[in-house]
Amino acid sequence: MPFPFRRHRRSATTAPDPDLRLIVGLGNPGSKFAGTRHNVGFMVAGRLAELNDIAVKGSKHRAEVGRGVVAGKPAIVALPLTYMNESGNAVQRLLAYYHVPVERLLVIADDIDLPFGTLRLRPGGSSGGQGGLRSIEQAIGTSEFPRLRFGIGRPVNDAVDHVLSRFPSVQQAVLPQLIDKAAQAVTATVGEDIGAAMNEYNRNWLCET
Repeated sequence: MPFPFRRHRRSATTAPDPDLRLIVGLGNPGSKFAGTRHNVGFMVAGRLAELNDIAVKGSKHRAEVGRGVVAGKPAIVALPLTYMNESGNAVQRLLAYYHVPVERLLVIADDIDLPFGTLRLRPGGSSGGQGGLRSIEQAIGTSEFPRLRFGIGRPVNDAVDHVLSRFPSVQQAVLPQLIDKAAQAVTATVGEDIGAAMNEYNRNWLCET
């Protein structure tokens, strides 16, 4: 749920942190979209912040932002408030303001081309038609940034209705465990290496015994 905006300024004497990570969960702001498939990036980022005692609140960068530590590394957790297809606007601002290079950006997004329960980490690549990823690629001028895709399954009918609807009860029953796995995948990527994290987390967790 979005928090009230609180304007704040960083001191001009504050030096950029050379090890700072920017972790961005994608979704749409507002109660109308809470809990929908398209907001699973928000859910994972929110859970990551919760697990690491990071308070996420409004900022002047068109995003809710929290600063803390993930896997021993300084990190910003952000939820753009621009709506999904304009996520690049917020991400570009955050990268510039916090002086974070694109290789230390990690974006969490839903993916209709992956079965529900599947996680897919990648160091870069195509947006695959995902509007938020496409917007970020256009805004920052590259697709070579790490991303975690969370499978929501291919719709039977209209894709827009599918992504903007809520998970059915059978999926909601296992969703918290999958969100925790996704948060663990992000933590492993930040704390270790994306290659090692890919080997450990790129799978369909519903098939695990």
